[in-house]
Amino acid sequence: MKTSGIIAAAALAAQGVSGHYIFQSLAKGTAQGTPYEYVRRNTNMNSPVTDLSSNDMRCNVGGGSGGSTKTLALNAGDQFTFTLDQAVYHQGPVSLYMSKASGSLSDYDGSGDWFKIYDWGPSFSSGQAQWTLQSSYTGTIPKCIPSGDYLLRIQNLAIHNPGATPQWYISCGQVSVSGGGSTTPSPTAKIPGAFHATDPGYTANIYNPDFKSYTVPGPSVFTC
Repeated sequence: MKTSGIIAAAALAAQGVSGHYIFQSLAKGTAQGTPYEYVRRNTNMNSPVTDLSSNDMRCNVGGGSGGSTKTLALNAGDQFTFTLDQAVYHQGPVSLYMSKASGSLSDYDGSGDWFKIYDWGPSFSSGQAQWTLQSSYTGTIPKCIPSGDYLLRIQNLAIHNPGATPQWYISCGQVSVSGGGSTTPSPTAKIPGAFHATDPGYTANIYNPDFKSYTVPGPSVFTC
């Protein structure tokens, strides 16, 4: 291959990576936060996960343990914000999940039960789907969940390319919740296992003129 061809190939590869994004910071309230201070560092740059059966669906590639990740102290009912390296621009829902660690949070691999606390799905009020494509997403710790250490997971399911394999952009933060209640969250699901290739929200063609409704994959949202 000529040098010019090598440079062109490298440029295309760089464009492919830059065309993605990653949730890289977590902070209390609406602050931006410091990258990877409270978010487990992944090892696949900003590339997506595509294998529904992979354990990487939990906390991304390389996110199976906390390593040097710090744990963010939050009270039940507190707001928190995940911030990306650049705004989400692939159409698709964004969701928040939590999973309580039974032992050391740093060692917890997310193999326990997960419950969903929020979905940003599309709005059809204008007659066509409008997605919440942002550079940060703010959620709230449910007031009634038990105190303890949790993985706080955010995902974007990118369904912008019908016919191709959808892409999952995933990160997990580590949080310690105080002042909680005694409600056991439900429904719960295992990851992998919560999402299926036959889910209507996974196979949807967002460019179809008849695309007028949408169901976000996964369990329903838990509320206190």
